[in-house]
Amino acid sequence: MFRPVPSEVDFTVLEADELARWREHRVFERSVELRAGAEPWVFYEGPPTANGRPGLHHVWARVYKDLFCRYRTMRGYAVPRKAGWDTHGLPVEVEVEKQLGITDKRQIEEEVGIAEFTRLCRESVRNYVDEWKGLTERIGYWIDIDSAYWTLSPEYIESVWWNLKCLWDQGLLYEDIKVVPYCPRCGTPLSSHELGQPDVYLEVVDESAYVLFPLLDGGEAAERLRALLDRDSLRGLSLMAWTTTPWTLLSNTGAAVGPELDYAVVGNAIVAADLVEQVFGEGTVVDRRVAGRDLVGLRYERPFDDVQPSPGSASGEGWRVVAGAFVEADEGTGIVHLAPAFGEIDRQVGRENGLPTLNPVGPDGRFTAEVPWLAGQGVRDTNGTVNDRLEASGRLFQRFDYIHPYPHCWRCGTPLIYWGKPSWYIRTSDRKAELVAQNQTIGWHPEHIRDGRMGEWLANNVDWALSRDRFWGTPLPIWRCDKGHVHCVGSLAELSELAGHDVSGVDPHRPDIDAVTFPCAECAGAAGVNIGGDDDSTMRRVEPVIDAWFDSGSMPSAQWGYPLTPGSEGSFVYPADFICEAIDQTRGWFYSLLAVNTLVRGSTPYRNVLCLGHIVDADGRKMSKSIGNVIDPWEILSTRGADPLRWWMFSQGSPWTPTRVSFEVIDAAMRDSLLTLWNTFSFFTTYASLNGFDPADPSIPAPDDRSVLDRWMRSRLYATVEAATVALDDYEPFPAATAIARLIDDASNWYVRRSRRRFWRTDPDADPVDSLGAQATLHEVLVVVAGLLAPLCPFLADRMWRDLTGAADADSVHLADWPARQPGALDPGLEEGMALARRLSSLGRAARAEAGMKVRQPLARALVYLPPGSPTPPAGVVEDELNVDRVEATGELGDVLAYELVPNFKLLGPRLGSRVQQVRAAMSSVDGMAAAADLAEGRPVVVDVDGGPIELSGDEVELRVRAQAGFAVSRDGAEVVALDLALDDDLRRRGLAREVIRHVQDLRKATGLEVSDWIHLHLVGLDDLRPLIDTVAREVLARSITTTPPHEAGEGTTLELEDGESVRAVTIWVVKA
Repeated sequence: MFRPVPSEVDFTVLEADELARWREHRVFERSVELRAGAEPWVFYEGPPTANGRPGLHHVWARVYKDLFCRYRTMRGYAVPRKAGWDTHGLPVEVEVEKQLGITDKRQIEEEVGIAEFTRLCRESVRNYVDEWKGLTERIGYWIDIDSAYWTLSPEYIESVWWNLKCLWDQGLLYEDIKVVPYCPRCGTPLSSHELGQPDVYLEVVDESAYVLFPLLDGGEAAERLRALLDRDSLRGLSLMAWTTTPWTLLSNTGAAVGPELDYAVVGNAIVAADLVEQVFGEGTVVDRRVAGRDLVGLRYERPFDDVQPSPGSASGEGWRVVAGAFVEADEGTGIVHLAPAFGEIDRQVGRENGLPTLNPVGPDGRFTAEVPWLAGQGVRDTNGTVNDRLEASGRLFQRFDYIHPYPHCWRCGTPLIYWGKPSWYIRTSDRKAELVAQNQTIGWHPEHIRDGRMGEWLANNVDWALSRDRFWGTPLPIWRCDKGHVHCVGSLAELSELAGHDVSGVDPHRPDIDAVTFPCAECAGAAGVNIGGDDDSTMRRVEPVIDAWFDSGSMPSAQWGYPLTPGSEGSFVYPADFICEAIDQTRGWFYSLLAVNTLVRGSTPYRNVLCLGHIVDADGRKMSKSIGNVIDPWEILSTRGADPLRWWMFSQGSPWTPTRVSFEVIDAAMRDSLLTLWNTFSFFTTYASLNGFDPADPSIPAPDDRSVLDRWMRSRLYATVEAATVALDDYEPFPAATAIARLIDDASNWYVRRSRRRFWRTDPDADPVDSLGAQATLHEVLVVVAGLLAPLCPFLADRMWRDLTGAADADSVHLADWPARQPGALDPGLEEGMALARRLSSLGRAARAEAGMKVRQPLARALVYLPPGSPTPPAGVVEDELNVDRVEATGELGDVLAYELVPNFKLLGPRLGSRVQQVRAAMSSVDGMAAAADLAEGRPVVVDVDGGPIELSGDEVELRVRAQAGFAVSRDGAEVVALDLALDDDLRRRGLAREVIRHVQDLRKATGLEVSDWIHLHLVGLDDLRPLIDTVAREVLARSITTTPPHEAGEGTTLELEDGESVRAVTIWVVKA
């Protein structure tokens, strides 16, 4: 029934075979069909952006998703999983720009054209999707790619429009002029959650400046300050502000002070009192102090007068001191320069106080002709020039380089600016409390994300900057006429009705959708006639597209085209039971999902989230092409295979911690578990084939009638099933993998090693019933392990399962159920006893190693000391492992151990001074065993010296332990094993026999003999081994053993074997029988 499996395995070859078989027999599709109608377990695929080749971090996320989808399928749930592709937005546009050599947004419109550019974007994502498909299949990620959703499809876009229309109807979608993070290269604003993406904030060096704002004398505020300072005039007195963006001083229209802060006059400058020494140095003398509220209302000279107020800005008088509760005295000067065009707080304070807005910067991030001496220069390149002008005018107190984190575009890497412009927003801040409450219902893994990273993000929520001034994305479905009337469209059907003709076939992307217009109903109502054509009453779509994160946040409904696509009601399932992505998606997809669906549907879109940490290189550095430390996943897959990579990912540690990757750690994980398992699998199939083992043999003993080792192995097996089930139910893959790895080690390095002889049906001393029990037990272990491994290592698990069960090619472990719990097999007491036996065996081997005594040399006895209440080791196990004739329990450690007390001079010296040497001498007469007992009970050791007894605490003495003569001792806590090293002639002969057996077995392998081949053994130089001939013959499958060379003797193998204190030369011939 069983075919022998080779002892070595190439996972890349095995996986290619399994992939071909899965395709041929539609195993994935059948696994879904098999569970149709069962209780659903809903999974949402976070759509990867198809803007480049997938990397190792993408494999990281995809195999964790696959693990839990496979696991829940095996648990009997219906787990349909639909793939998806995020195809819009800056990531795709920037990739196409690179291909075209474009460096400026204007080139797209002027040189390429919007239609051609969006066509190239569509083509680009389709090309990259093919690469994603190949990797997805190769790593064994089972997901329905053929029916994948694409965010560029008309059905998807319509569903997104429907969500936006819901927000519009709730009054949550609005346009406003705000200062937003803006990429001058891409020419578009970004949202706050995009600034939360990895590697957005990078260290930069900016030339900062302490700037003087000379005060003017006019007005009540000036009169009040003159009185407080007892001055006739404020001329010559200046406010001092600090800025890291001197270029924004061109747009300064105000200065903010903390009304409750104290300010100091130092010479001719005013700064916050708490910052005087930071600005001027230690020992600076303060002339006068004033309260911040006494500075409010003061007017000062403009730092520059090149720029005029922007149209529509506040008409109040600028260059005034205003109160700002946000101003603190922790850095700078406690006086904040305000440029309402380039700071959101500045804009809000400016609006509240009527400060004008000056904006001499264009959409390309360069100064306009309004500032001739800076025109055409990128604003961040002008700090030095601006400071030069300030210095020349006497308004620069100090300039210096300042290193600080600064936001960059998350897609192109350009430093952002904060720029005031009209944009469309979602009023998420109005529903902040609801977002926070929904977050509390989610099962976060790890749990601290709920109130930490995600909770804090939601608590500081700001309105979502939705619009993007770009080309490739879901068009913002808002139409506006020249008179300012607006209409939000929720579907192509609605747009067709408004336009008066069918637009369902129009590509809902720019530029096609921009060409669809319709008459303004409000204008028509006001005029009392139906107005159309190209006059000012025609509704035209506003130019922006939307943030691609809103696309992905809409996927629960949009992946089905819900609710507009016919039949989508039957497919739409909500919420997800599980989603999984990297931890930075708390600022990305996790947030967009929660925000969109809480606002549209009033509930969280997911119940459980697994947050993955980042993969770094072996030195803990982020992988980067510039560093040259990127590992191509295909290099791993083509040389190691998918299962070794998957197993390493699941078994290396908690998935939410940063994970160091290298070929070496993958090889170690493969070697320690997967190859060990394969060797056990090969061992079983080899002997099952030789023995003709049949798992259905009625003579196989019942589990309870099998040996203690079999019962222990089954208890370990089903304890592992329990542990893995509990862990995976709780979305904890690492404990599950750890439990499976321990089981594999127990099975191979303990059970099989200790049971090896039981598989030799050719052994005349073998008990055939016991042999059947061993084979049945190992078969059961391997079948169940294949089931446990199926979600983690699907290729290896399927190959093993089919070989072990005799299944047809069309069958698969992935169509089977998850291994069932068997409480009746559990025997905790037996497991504890065996665990103790293994610990004692380990201690005994350590004692042998320390004494230089080989394990093959039998010893007469081992003495074991155990604390009260210890479990009982199974009989004979420790004796076999330690190769001793008997194990004796002892309650007197003095029989095998000697204790020596040594003073801790570091502690005793300061306390006892010169008497330390007396204490040292007195310790030699202390009963070491009694002292050890006293210290174990927390009592002091008492020594007698001149001047009386001295008590010594456990910290003041060191208790050294050594073996008594003739013993080798090892201990761990209260558990002690002592080996009696005395050897007699019988023990020496038996040790020599074991040496011979080992070398003969090595020769069998070296000559290519099969494990079942019988031999004739010739030994020269070992006449005194005759009493042990039968033992040697049984171990090496020898039909005969002679002490003379064979008749046609070639050159034998001569060995030098230790025989007690001497060395004996032995020549061996192995001849196949």
